[in-house]
This record gives sequence, structure tokens and C-alpha cells, in this order.
Amino acid sequence: MLNFLNSLLGRQPERIKANIEIYTWQTCPYCIRAKILLWWKGANFTEYKIDGDETARTQMSERANNRRTLPQIFINNQHIGGCDDLYELDSKGELDLLLIGE
Repeated sequence: MLNFLNSLLGRQPERIKANIEIYTWQTCPYCIRAKILLWWKGANFTEYKIDGDETARTQMSERANNRRTLPQIFINNQHIGGCDDLYELDSKGELDLLLIGE
């Protein structure tokens, strides 16, 4: 059934080879929006929920070129940026290439 839905929606999760990490707060609307796009693409990702954890936020910031806003997204250890950056990559057709490793 899931394969049928994936084909109907044009999702190809079996093609996604990328290691995706996303730092989030549970109720952050931008975090939710970014996760929805990744889900829609069929991508699995590791989510770091850092609600109120200042140590984790500092560690995230060090990885994210001193950016402290959420979410912060990494694909194959490359800093992508936040939600708007993710959607911009998608609008340019570049996100799919990152996700499948081409």
C-alpha cells in the first residue's frame, strides 16, 4: 500500500541516499514545515530536538556557521541552512539532487 501511495505522489524514498540531520524545537512552525517537506520527499532524517537546551543549541550553532535560528539542516554533513533555505533549494530543483547524491 505504501509503495502505491509513494508512486501516486511521485515519491521515491528508495533513491534517497543522503544522511539528513535537522535541529528543531518541537513547536517551531518553521521546523515543522521543513520536516514536512523532507517527509514529502520520502526522506528519513535524524532529528535533534533541542528545546530549551542551551548547550545543544551552542553545539548546533558551531556546526551552522554561528546561526542560532531553528531549524538548522545538514545534508551529508553539509550545512544547508534553515527552512527557507531548504524550500529555496527545492524550488530550484537542487534539493532532489542533494537527497539522491547526484
